[in-house]
Amino acid sequence: MKNLLYIGNKLESRGGAPTSIDRLAPLFRQEGFEVKTSSSKKSQVLRLSEMLKAIIINKSWADLVLIDTYSTRNFWYAVLTAELCNQLKLDYILLLHGGDLPDRLKKNPQLSASLFKKAKLNIAPSRYLFEVFQKAGYINLKYIPNSIFLRNYPIKSRRALKPKLLWVRAFAEIYNPMLALKLLEALLKEYPEAELCMVGPEKDKSFEECVNYAKKNKLPVKFTGKLTKSEWIELSKDYDIFLNTTNVDNTPVSLIEAMALGLPVVSTNVGGIPYLLQHKKTGLLVPPDDSGTMLAALKHLLQHPDSAENLSQNARDQAEKYDWELVKQDWKNILLSD
Repeated sequence: MKNLLYIGNKLESRGGAPTSIDRLAPLFRQEGFEVKTSSSKKSQVLRLSEMLKAIIINKSWADLVLIDTYSTRNFWYAVLTAELCNQLKLDYILLLHGGDLPDRLKKNPQLSASLFKKAKLNIAPSRYLFEVFQKAGYINLKYIPNSIFLRNYPIKSRRALKPKLLWVRAFAEIYNPMLALKLLEALLKEYPEAELCMVGPEKDKSFEECVNYAKKNKLPVKFTGKLTKSEWIELSKDYDIFLNTTNVDNTPVSLIEAMALGLPVVSTNVGGIPYLLQHKKTGLLVPPDDSGTMLAALKHLLQHPDSAENLSQNARDQAEKYDWELVKQDWKNILLSD
């Protein structure tokens, strides 16, 4: 088995939502790979320093360097660590996560070409990013979807729904959590028993804004903070509709999890989501930041139990394709190749 050095933002150990490195590194170890990771430092400067140091220290040990690649400020971690790998003649694979990577390809074409074309491979977790990179002329591409352990997600078929909404994501402005509160506020006018549960850690000021808005308007909202996987899966049994309000996205694991649990999904149709959800078959898709259309979608589910039941079962069928027992073979084929 090969020695893997995995570079990424390890957030789970310091209270954040688990990232790709948090999820994949233990799974690779279970498959027999030796894996070292970096970094969990909170300071961005210290984190970058530790990442670069890890590459230098392990240059003779590592057979392959895996680099989580995002699209905003964390994009520069990938740029700098990949350049160091080039200088040290280390093979690296980029794991593409950022929902704004298509814009990055357009805004920084020369920098992007230097980063992505020199990679041994670029792993796209969505058909959306795969197609974007393919159209941009990249051929060193492989599609490997985000995965779940399907056995951990017991399906609860939903038919006659109650207006109990579940939102699971880190509180960040790009995920537009405030929209969930405004939807609840509007839904209460017709469904006074409606309620909302928001699960996820605080990432920016949007958390405080949501809490203050809920208090000011006396909305029936439960803020749980970060929960473990098993905790939010257990919590999901008490809710009937999954809300995804994001403005920018790739292929969120939380959405795959909701589908596996049989939760009818109402989501914005941004980024890679239309490649994951098929409108009116596995979920309901609406334009971003469109409260009117999203509210209508919620009411449709509440008023049409047959439709909700079909979405619930179809979504579960789709989620089965993302089981780790299937996905891991793609990873092993890549990581074990010469």
